[in-house]
Amino acid sequence: MMVPPSLTIWDAAAPESSLAFALVGAAILVPIILAYTAYAYWVFRGKMNPSEEYH
Repeated sequence: MMVPPSLTIWDAAAPESSLAFALVGAAILVPIILAYTAYAYWVFRGKMNPSEEYH
């Protein structure tokens, strides 16, 4: 067995301070990434005709 059966998920988890740091980072970066992706789709909308081939 890779993980002993006596090890709980709470014992295997990272410290709360590390998890809080990751949560704050994700809460800040995920909306920025989504906004940038939406902006990129908005900028390049209509630039390609789906019926055209690659070349």
